[in-house]
Amino acid sequence: MRQAVVLGSPGTKRTAYLEKGAQAAGIVFRLLDWKDFPFEQEASWENLFLKIDPPLWESCCLDELNALTRDYEGKLQWLADLGARHQIAFLNRPEAIRALLDKRGCKRTLAMAGIPVTEELEGAGRAETLSEYAVVSRADTTVEYADGGLSGAERAEMPGSCGLSEVNRVEQLLDAMERHRIFQVFLKPVYGSGAAGAAAFRWQPHSGRVVLYTCGMVDSVTGRLVNTKRLRKFTDKNQVFSMVGRLLELDCVAERWYAKAEHDGFSYDLRAVVQDGRMDFLLARLSSGPITNLHLNNHPLSGEELGLPSHIMDEVEQLCIRAAECFPGLRSAGIDILLEKGSLRPRIIELNGQGDLIYQDIFDKNKIYRHQAEMMKEWMYKNQI
Repeated sequence: MRQAVVLGSPGTKRTAYLEKGAQAAGIVFRLLDWKDFPFEQEASWENLFLKIDPPLWESCCLDELNALTRDYEGKLQWLADLGARHQIAFLNRPEAIRALLDKRGCKRTLAMAGIPVTEELEGAGRAETLSEYAVVSRADTTVEYADGGLSGAERAEMPGSCGLSEVNRVEQLLDAMERHRIFQVFLKPVYGSGAAGAAAFRWQPHSGRVVLYTCGMVDSVTGRLVNTKRLRKFTDKNQVFSMVGRLLELDCVAERWYAKAEHDGFSYDLRAVVQDGRMDFLLARLSSGPITNLHLNNHPLSGEELGLPSHIMDEVEQLCIRAAECFPGLRSAGIDILLEKGSLRPRIIELNGQGDLIYQDIFDKNKIYRHQAEMMKEWMYKNQI
């Protein structure tokens, strides 16, 4: 018997509202709990339609992001191997989900396909290439760097918790910003979602002023960098450089901080959900700050209420569809889009292979999960359940 299966977590909104979508479509699906992984009885995996929801991560420590992601990648590889041995139809293939976990690799795939994306600063944020652009430590601590990097005096002012490797990472970033003449950037861990570890950093090389917006914070008890899910602003140079150095240790993508389009006095970007070659949902995320994630008390607005010209809306939709098509086996994607202030030129910020949970949809028409249920139903009837 053919059946639809969801690998996820019971009691979550993802599961509950997909169940509502399935009820509307007149089908049922079986739920497998991530807590039971790895699964036995491999023969029971024949002829399944499988949707993979993300596992729940309980840790808030940012230094665990990479390890958690590696573990998840291993599980996705196990599922990919299973799919190769059995007749499993995936909503999103494990290989596609895995490809989108890597923000740097995903962005470069899009750029190679001619998709306009937010520009990455080469030579900044990559933890394993410190020596390429880092300024070497010197005994003479009074030298000032003509390229706008940290002077020896500024090094001396940095907290004792900021080690040499962190200083070098900050030097590397500032050097890249100076060479590109870009003095405000977003820093995002290569792995992670929900603004975990994301930061907006601005530096004025002539005055030396800096500002950092981030949800990250050093825990006063453990000394570890944690995700607080609350946006904070730092302006003290010692604090900012220490935080930036800690963030860069995670291996970050550094991107140009663009001026975003505005609506009613707020800047905004867009979150789209594209499924099977069509846009099912478009949401604007309005914010008075640089980071727009809605769980940071920012304001949602339907894309239609922005009053954008129809040709811009069409351009956004086609751009999102093209972006999703760059990853074979990706039938559902959450896509973040930036509209440049003034020109309204769209650029892809990032893709998420499991970015289908939109509260403004599930509490309204539940269009996204109803569509997924219809995909399941189509497969089940096509295979003559």
